[in-house]
Amino acid sequence: MEEKNKKNIITKKFNGIVVSDKMDKTIVVRIDATKRHPKYKKKYAVSKKYKVHDAKNQFKEGDKVTFIECRPLSRDKRWRVLYK
Repeated sequence: MEEKNKKNIITKKFNGIVVSDKMDKTIVVRIDATKRHPKYKKKYAVSKKYKVHDAKNQFKEGDKVTFIECRPLSRDKRWRVLYK
């Protein structure tokens, strides 16, 4: 018997807060992080927004969500929400 080589696919997984749910089946999620300046060693806050696919329109503004990487769903959406 032959064994098929399975690739170990690492998918990115993030946690964030919903900042907008105005689009149909799409939510905007913000991820906050702190970075340290390489020279001055001071911490500062950075944030990034992602458009995430929410097929059930379940999440509203202020909800905490977990989402993972997936195939491109539109020009901007490359993430989908994990339902519990």
